[in-house]
Amino acid sequence: MVEVVAALIREGERFLICQRPAHKARGMLWEFVGGKVEPGESGPQALVRECREELGIELAVGEVFMDVVHAYPDITVHLTLYNAAVAAGEPVLLEHNALAWITAEQIPLYPFCPADGEILKKLRAEK
Repeated sequence: MVEVVAALIREGERFLICQRPAHKARGMLWEFVGGKVEPGESGPQALVRECREELGIELAVGEVFMDVVHAYPDITVHLTLYNAAVAAGEPVLLEHNALAWITAEQIPLYPFCPADGEILKKLRAEK
């Protein structure tokens, strides 16, 4: 099982999602920014590093929003989604194909990675 972390970055009613590059597994699907936890890193440390590498931002990591385990045909992930905020910088596309700020009502308009399914249900139920 691979440990993966992601950030739920909110701006009012909206939250940030990113579209995976076409050449990667689950290419062109949408996800929360984040990535694999490297040996010796805590979840929050990995998330700060990933957001710096992928979006060029400094992140303030808060409490865990939710965690899920999902088995893909090629990999099983334990995904921990943290509440987070941009501490410095503006998100720029350093790795992803696109980014968007969406509301919970707009979730059905974006094809997400399957591992995010339960998280998206929780976000939609918050209203």
